[in-house]
Amino acid sequence: MRRVLPRPDRTAPPPADLLPAWPPAAPPPASDRSEVRSAVRRFLLAGLVVLLVAALPASWWIRAVAEEHAVDQVLRITQRLAHYAVAPLITDDLLAGGAAATAQLDVRLQPWLDDGTIHRIKIWDQDGTIVYSDEHELIGQNFGPVSWDSALLARGEGVATVEHQEGTENAHEVEAGRLVEVYVGLVPANGEQLVFEAYYDDAIVQQEQRSVLMGMAPAILLIMVLLQLAQLAPAVGLARRIQAHRQARAQLLQHAVDAAELERVRVARDLHDDVIQDLAGLSYALEAQEMTAPVEQRGMLGRTRSILQGSLRTLRGITTALYSPDLLTLGLAQAMARLADPLAQRGIDTSAQVDPAVLLTPEQEAMFLKVAREALANISKHAHASTVTLHLGVEHGATVLTVSDDGTGFDGSRGSPEGHLGLRIMRDIADAAGAALEIRSRPGVGTTVLVALPHDALTSSS
Repeated sequence: MRRVLPRPDRTAPPPADLLPAWPPAAPPPASDRSEVRSAVRRFLLAGLVVLLVAALPASWWIRAVAEEHAVDQVLRITQRLAHYAVAPLITDDLLAGGAAATAQLDVRLQPWLDDGTIHRIKIWDQDGTIVYSDEHELIGQNFGPVSWDSALLARGEGVATVEHQEGTENAHEVEAGRLVEVYVGLVPANGEQLVFEAYYDDAIVQQEQRSVLMGMAPAILLIMVLLQLAQLAPAVGLARRIQAHRQARAQLLQHAVDAAELERVRVARDLHDDVIQDLAGLSYALEAQEMTAPVEQRGMLGRTRSILQGSLRTLRGITTALYSPDLLTLGLAQAMARLADPLAQRGIDTSAQVDPAVLLTPEQEAMFLKVAREALANISKHAHASTVTLHLGVEHGATVLTVSDDGTGFDGSRGSPEGHLGLRIMRDIADAAGAALEIRSRPGVGTTVLVALPHDALTSSS
């Protein structure tokens, strides 16, 4: 007796097991204002670092210029003091050590010493003998050949240095710290070549350095701040363009994922409503024909029906594999375990674990489920593995999915093997959700798929 199955109603909804287990929705993007604010903060922080790095050599340069300016000013003051105040009072009596001439010069120089401008004064002859000093015990002492440039001093010019005084002739200045030492050539009325030496406190240089630094620093800082502000607007615009590009790329990827899901729906519906139903009807027809056929034909009809039923099982497996298990019904942990069931039925040792600490939105759960489905499909088709492990947990502030197998593997440095479209699909699914995907594989060792969803992606979409 022949049994004929009724044709399915094409207007009726597909069976519940073929409906998508999640809505094709993308995680909401991060706030535009937050993205731009973060970019502005990074830009300003980089500008501050550059400012601090540039400020150190700039301050040293300003201090060096200020010191040079102060020393030059002290040198000019010393030249005027030597030529106009001291030279007229240098007489033969002074050079001979006369007390009256020495006292007269003391009176002339005392105001300079009293206000602290000058720390010490010495007048030298060409033999290295001190013919006058405000420290009278130095007068008449000889310290050997002179070290200054005689030709330079003969022209009335001078030499100025800033340093600690540690020579034998500086026993009275060694405790004074850094001093400005100035030598000026001096030719009094008697025509003898002398050298006027004065020591100034280092405070005069430091004061000049502070004055120049405080005078230049505001202008330099203002220029750098204005430069930062001038660059800020283009930086904000660039951040917004980059953000818009990322959002557009994420939307395109999500559209591609959604289109793939819709295509899976269409293929599964066509297989279920047309091909599987037709083949099932043909199987029943063959079974009925086998029962009424002559004995010599029943063997052939039986073998044909067995082949047909095997094809039906394969098609039903393909239809089931087009969708992940129903998240709403099973929950994430059971849905992950259900994905691995087909591999376990083939004798492959499988393990699927979901950490209880994992907290995800439905869209993020669906993303991990999609990636796991594609990874297990690749293992089923290409890996020839004997052990497969699947784990979803929290690591270093991110939710991480790990799918590993001990199969044949491939050379990961050469990219995805030819024909492995599933690897590209997994990457697109992860990118659309803001997750990072990494594939580690070596020939003969196996393959590990890692998908990490950062903590900020979790909070932005919650």
